Amino acid sequence: MMLDRMLNGLPLKAQNQIYSTFDNLNVLASVGNLKVAASMAPSAVRGLVLGKARHGDAVPMVSGHAAHFDLTYQGDFPEMYELYRRAVANQWNGDRDLDWSTSVDPEDPDKPVMPLDYPPFEGLAAKGIRLNQKEKLRFAADMASWTLSQFMHGEQGALYAAAQVTESVQWLDGKLYGATQVMDEGRHLEVFLRYLDTKLQKVYAVNDNLFVILDDLLTDSRWDVKFLGMQIMVEGLALGAFGTMYNFTREPLLKQLLRYVIQDEARHVHYGVLALKAHISQELSEAERREREDWAYEVALLMRNRFLSHELYYEWFEHKLSLKDWDEVVMNAPSMAAFRHLMFLRLIPNLEYIGLMSDRIKAHYDKSGLTSFLGGKNATQLSGEDLIRDIAAYKVEAR
Repeated sequence: MMLDRMLNGLPLKAQNQIYSTFDNLNVLASVGNLKVAASMAPSAVRGLVLGKARHGDAVPMVSGHAAHFDLTYQGDFPEMYELYRRAVANQWNGDRDLDWSTSVDPEDPDKPVMPLDYPPFEGLAAKGIRLNQKEKLRFAADMASWTLSQFMHGEQGALYAAAQVTESVQWLDGKLYGATQVMDEGRHLEVFLRYLDTKLQKVYAVNDNLFVILDDLLTDSRWDVKFLGMQIMVEGLALGAFGTMYNFTREPLLKQLLRYVIQDEARHVHYGVLALKAHISQELSEAERREREDWAYEVALLMRNRFLSHELYYEWFEHKLSLKDWDEVVMNAPSMAAFRHLMFLRLIPNLEYIGLMSDRIKAHYDKSGLTSFLGGKNATQLSGEDLIRDIAAYKVEAR
């Protein structure tokens, strides 16, 4: 309410500058655990204050993780080795297995990449922003490009994280599987880039909040935190986002592309929960386990609350609507509700399975309205086809 009083009567540009500053400061202020806040602070400064992802052609990220060179060459994790064999058998080729001759018009109302029931047009209308049919089609196309651009940026981060963890993980069978994930992430980066470049012909910069999470993971020296962040948290975010897009899109090439990617992601999360359950139960002290539990909770809230596509706001509505009102519209959009549901449907059971859902932290999840997802199936119980089925089932319930 104090912020509302500060903004009242100011020009729109000034309102946005003040709101954005307070909003960015609130990222770290909202982190309840001071140690977690301190660990994320450098990435938050690089991403939100300095805007490193929006300047230049590359961002150097220094990581001090240790490589674990195995000298025994003993297969010591049979379930992980079986996952490796499945990954080898199910590799696909983006050039061969996807029909790139498919004609894609992102503004085609009959085969839309992003149908008109995805963007928050109703919420915008309530704020006085009404678009005509042509504008709606163009905005939906831009929203598709923004969403797929963030997928692409996330896959580049996942590629590097998978390579780092493959170096660091202590099980030989884990290194074998990790090598297949590096290949998967490289292929995902390839196909999203190709789709954006050849079909949509529009790419957006990496969202600052996504950059903060990726920067935090890639620069952390602890392999298990890197693993927890990428294999459980970011892959959970990805499954929510991929699943929502898979449900809504009517464009056949993108539909098939996302189906392949989701099936790969099912294996990636399975790998993560296998490795982390063993590590958390056998290697960590209680204090270390609690720290990771707190870290996962804070990142879960950031993922729920921070991906509000400000890039689209500045392109379309900067002079018509306040940034604060835009955030309210996006947070309340049905498509965002679908994204949050699909993300936490998979994320919470996985955190529970690996041992990061004690009664202490469960109370915090309960206050955040997330304990309804407890008791669901974890990644060891779900195949890629199971995920596709669950995603489609949620769409039927939600529409």
